[in-house]
Amino acid sequence: MSNYYPMMVRLNGKKCIVVGGGKVAERKLAGLLEAGADNVAVISPVITPKLEELAAASLIRWDKRPYNGLDAGVFLVIAATDDREVNKRVAADAERLEALVNVADAPEEGRFITPAVVRRGSLLLAVTAGGASPSLTVRIKRELEARYGPDYAAYTEKLARLRLLVQQTVADEMDKKDILQRAALEMPPFAVEENADEWLARLTRKTEG
Repeated sequence: MSNYYPMMVRLNGKKCIVVGGGKVAERKLAGLLEAGADNVAVISPVITPKLEELAAASLIRWDKRPYNGLDAGVFLVIAATDDREVNKRVAADAERLEALVNVADAPEEGRFITPAVVRRGSLLLAVTAGGASPSLTVRIKRELEARYGPDYAAYTEKLARLRLLVQQTVADEMDKKDILQRAALEMPPFAVEENADEWLARLTRKTEG
C-alpha cells in the first residue's frame, strides 16, 4: 500500500476537473462543492440529472464531449468514468500537467485519495485506511458521526468566538491557554447554551478559583 501525506487543501479559485458524468462523478463533484471549490468543470457527453441541475445553476461547467485531454492550468483532476482505459489516460495526462489526480476505480494510480468525511460546521473529521479496507473506513466514519453529532457545528463556532474574545480581553498567556483548554473539554449542548461573554465569565471564574 502507498503512504499518504494528510493535508487540507483550499480549492477556491483553483481549476478542478471531473471526467465522467455518472453517479461516481456526481458524488465526487458534491464533495468538491462542499469543500468550497468554485471553478469546477465536468467532462462527459452525458451527465446525471443532478449534475444537469448543478450546471444549470452555474455551480459547475459542463464540457459536453468525450474525453480528449485536459485544460492547461488545471489544479485537481478526478477520473470517474466507467471506462478503465479512459481513466488511465486521464491519470497520465494529469501527471504530465503536474496536476493532483484521483482515479476512482484504481486509487493506486492517482496522486491522492479522498477520505471518508464527517463535517460539523468548520470541524472536519477525515478517515482512511489507505485503500486497505473500505469497510473499516465506513465503520469508523459511522462511529465518528455518532460520537460527534450535529451539536458540534454550533459548538465549534462558539469556540471560535470565545477564542477571539479571549485574545482581545485576557492579557496573561497562561490564563488564555487554561481558559481555552477548559472550554474545549466541555461538551455540547451545555456549552452552546451560553453566549461567548457568559462562557468566558464562567471559565474565568474557574481559572481564578
